[in-house]
Amino acid sequence: MKNNVKKIAITIPCYNEAAAISGVVSAFADAMPEADIFVYDNASTDDTVEIAKKSGAIVYTEPDKGKGNVVRRMFADIDADIYVIVDGDGTYDASKCSEMIHRLINNNLDMVVATRKAINSKDAYRPGHVFGNWMLTRSVSYLFGHGFTDMLSGYRVMSRRFVKSFPIISKGFEIETEMTIHALQMRASYEEMETMYDSRPEGSESKLSTFRDGFRILKMIFLLFKDERPFHFFGLFSLFLFVSSIILAIPIFITYSETGMVPRLPTAILSASLMILSFFSIVSGLILDGLSRSKLEVKRISYLSIK
Repeated sequence: MKNNVKKIAITIPCYNEAAAISGVVSAFADAMPEADIFVYDNASTDDTVEIAKKSGAIVYTEPDKGKGNVVRRMFADIDADIYVIVDGDGTYDASKCSEMIHRLINNNLDMVVATRKAINSKDAYRPGHVFGNWMLTRSVSYLFGHGFTDMLSGYRVMSRRFVKSFPIISKGFEIETEMTIHALQMRASYEEMETMYDSRPEGSESKLSTFRDGFRILKMIFLLFKDERPFHFFGLFSLFLFVSSIILAIPIFITYSETGMVPRLPTAILSASLMILSFFSIVSGLILDGLSRSKLEVKRISYLSIK
């Protein structure tokens, strides 16, 4: 990344954050007076839009519900050299923004992620969310290689190359998971920086459901595992079918060796069918793995071509 940065965009996706958005916009305006601040409202039913405008932000509205839809719109609309994305709930430390940007520029990075250190651990970072974040972070690290320590952080600084090469497919709170996996797939250079994480201001409520959104994120990891690691995915399925076939076949072979008869013909047919399916599964995995590698090469070439 070049040091002659032309434009910094602070992007704030939000939904019903009337109690917090003014403080967020003001804090980032003080921390980064040279940056443009964009608030993308996700069809709020309170006064978020009016308050954001009065606070000096450039405000747009995205009618399709879901954080992923908002981020997709932001990244498509805004043209900048450096992008800062931060939740509009007032929980993140705006004073660290400048340091995160300097790290991105000076270390020639594509992403800097703010890892959260809760000021009030009970109110700011609920135990269920901590456990869910840990579990999902470990899952992604296992499936896609070394990952981040705070995969679901909503406070990141990114390069233009990263943003403009990111084909967002998620609709909701899975967006952070998809963002993390895109960075790992592209082998993007990144760092993490610890920042303080505060409680929401009075009147602001979390839109994140631990179980509903956690399930959606797990579903996305499952689908990405199937699409991006097809040989491993279908290989595991093939192994399951193979073992099941052998377990069913062993008693039949024992009976046949003793009596010369096959008394359980339906079981024998099922065992043979499972073995055939196991073979086709591993072959499918090999074919799809080749296609996945080709697709990844195209994505990486596209990623590297963006300046």
